[in-house]
Amino acid sequence: MSQYSETIERVMELLGRLPGIGARTAERLTFHLLKADDAEALALADAIRDLKTKIRPCSVCFNPTEHDVCNLCADERRDRSTICVVEQPKDLLALESTGAYRGVYHVLMGAIDPLHGVEPEDLTVDQLVHRVGAGGVNEVILATNPTVAGDGTSLFVAERLAGTTVKITRLARGLPAGGQIEYANKSILSDAINERRGV
Repeated sequence: MSQYSETIERVMELLGRLPGIGARTAERLTFHLLKADDAEALALADAIRDLKTKIRPCSVCFNPTEHDVCNLCADERRDRSTICVVEQPKDLLALESTGAYRGVYHVLMGAIDPLHGVEPEDLTVDQLVHRVGAGGVNEVILATNPTVAGDGTSLFVAERLAGTTVKITRLARGLPAGGQIEYANKSILSDAINERRGV
């Protein structure tokens, strides 16, 4: 029998389902919310409710937004001839934070991973093919993660776009800036050699 009330147990259990939150952290968070003033705790509840009721996928790129079209797709200064394809919205944010890319994006909402029940039809590949087919796109950058699932997804997307005239590229891979060769694994070293460029 639990030492906590049913309500406290329920909050702890739900918080514990979040990624990176273990039982002890869920317990600490629950008691923090319990001690917080009503306005703070209810503001969090309202924000979570808004997250689920107001956020929807952008009708163009599938990045989460409160509007039909996200801010990036609505920005007339973006280069619409280049589409950077990413797995998740957080990948888009990471690339965008560099300030090095001025094109538009397409969020697949995952990677093909049959072992975890993610099939090609679960992703937004058909919508990407439709976007490219509508014209005006010169290059598609495949920016999926350098994992088995990410590489397989990139290959699938490239095959789906093979009949088009767009240039299909992939993010370069290799040694990170400041890294040391002796500590790099074989995959990184192999990519670094294969993706070498002129000096």
